[in-house]
Amino acid sequence: MSKTPMSKVLVSKVLSRRDLAFLLYEWLDVEALTARERFADHSRETFDAFLDLSQQIAERDFAPHNRKNDLNEPTFDGERVEIIPEVSRALRVFAESGLLAATLDEKYGGSQLPLVVGRACFLWFQAANTATSAYAMLTSGNAHLLMAHGTDEQIKTYVEPMIEGRFTGTMCLSEPQAGSALSDVLTKATPQGDGTYRVTGGKMWISGGDHELSENIIHLVLARVAGAPAGVKGLSLFIVPKRHVNPDGTVGERNGVTLAGLNHKMGYRGTTNTVLAFDDATGYLVGEEGRGLQYMFHMMNEARIGVGAGAVALGYTGYLHALDYAREREQGRPIGDKDPAAPPVKIVKHPDVRRMLLASKTYVEGGLALVLYTAKLLDEPSEENALLLDVLTPIVKAWPAQWCRLADDHAIQIHGGYGYTREYPVEQFYRDNRLNSIHEGTDGIQALDLLGRKVTMQGGAGLAVLAKRIRATAARASKDLGEKDLGEPVADACERLLRTTAKLWASGDPESALVNATAYLDAAGHLVIAWLWLEQFLATKEQAGDFYEGKRLAARYFVTHELPRIGPMLDLLDSGDTLLRDMDDAVLG
Repeated sequence: MSKTPMSKVLVSKVLSRRDLAFLLYEWLDVEALTARERFADHSRETFDAFLDLSQQIAERDFAPHNRKNDLNEPTFDGERVEIIPEVSRALRVFAESGLLAATLDEKYGGSQLPLVVGRACFLWFQAANTATSAYAMLTSGNAHLLMAHGTDEQIKTYVEPMIEGRFTGTMCLSEPQAGSALSDVLTKATPQGDGTYRVTGGKMWISGGDHELSENIIHLVLARVAGAPAGVKGLSLFIVPKRHVNPDGTVGERNGVTLAGLNHKMGYRGTTNTVLAFDDATGYLVGEEGRGLQYMFHMMNEARIGVGAGAVALGYTGYLHALDYAREREQGRPIGDKDPAAPPVKIVKHPDVRRMLLASKTYVEGGLALVLYTAKLLDEPSEENALLLDVLTPIVKAWPAQWCRLADDHAIQIHGGYGYTREYPVEQFYRDNRLNSIHEGTDGIQALDLLGRKVTMQGGAGLAVLAKRIRATAARASKDLGEKDLGEPVADACERLLRTTAKLWASGDPESALVNATAYLDAAGHLVIAWLWLEQFLATKEQAGDFYEGKRLAARYFVTHELPRIGPMLDLLDSGDTLLRDMDDAVLG
């Protein structure tokens, strides 16, 4: 197998190009995708060219204004939203580079880049400036939904300008009174008899909901048509542009969409977070009435994976900054050195700093493996991969948001007093990352989705696929490398999770089964990451060098230090404890 030239492996504190190369080429073997007709025009050289371009633009056009974005959040004067000019310039460069459309069909101006490579490319932007990159992520998801479910006319009118960078996109689901409970959405849509609808209502926490970064903003709005049934089955999906689009494609008059205010956040400050009022706004139905949430899940699931990827990216750049600082900062002396005249050592020599660095390495590199593995499932469509993707989606959304945020927490701790000052970027990484446990469905919602739906669907078919793959990896570790001390704990943890799952659902009572769903998500997530670390261990193929030794050590650490965390979680689940269901909230004070 060819290797990436060392001149191409550029050292960066944004992301690790060496790690990406290992995961893409030595583990996932993405070069093999070029045997598929869709990717036949690609090669490792084209993949590397896209990765080179992504790193270049991310470091040159995104990273430099990350702090400025944070210190100068968008403002609204009652008429216009003001955003620092660097954001618009960066998004223009991104769109003109072809990266916005890279994974799309050639007929839409895309390059048909594999989704796994496209995900690796976009991670550079999420790590360099998560707030600015969010506009591109939302636009991409909006466009993908419409390409899957919109009409040819809708694609021409709205998607093509988004691909060109002229329009941006949003998803408008939440409302002030409903939050994530979409069955309680009140926004209504009234048919006008000419194929259009009048959309009226309010939407809350809409990222990218208003700005002057593009000619137009295309909102995808969940609303309820008069006479529709209650609950999510009564929701339909509508295209509601900020400005009308004329027949010749130019932008016309303002539609009935008004910015009611901006929300001020602890992180992602450069991304507008809006309260939108729809007042008899003209909307266009996507697909059929009553299937809005079904269509919306196309964008929601993509966004959930994108949020998980963003959490990895923020944790990864935090880890790299902490590692660099620990190797440069001199403070203290070895425990056994009692000579006050002895020179101080780099703090990377202190065991507790090493503990935090090694733990962080396993979180961010394990999370990166999860994100890329999930993306590759989409490049190799099959019934089995679709089942596995369904099971992994809530994990890829929630696990990095918790554990890669812990890497940012460790980064602050390693910096000591400097870590919580604004002179160093790690406190911003943490604040930005804190939002990812809430974005696109809270961790608790992901837990209910995983245990309540994904592991039970089709008689547990998706969970069975996951177990089959974990068993195969554990068996390879034991047989090929003689690593029973790593393979067997992972295999045993997998079998235990299966037994716990069966026990939880034995009574068929969802209320009892789901009361501790968050513990189940945490346990399943740690098991999946342990499996992927075992995969990475095997991919090193006993090659020599610090990089490969680091991979093997990290795999051993995760299996021996982190995987045991799931034991008490599964003990709790097996006990049938219902304290959280049965308690009287009056006791909380």
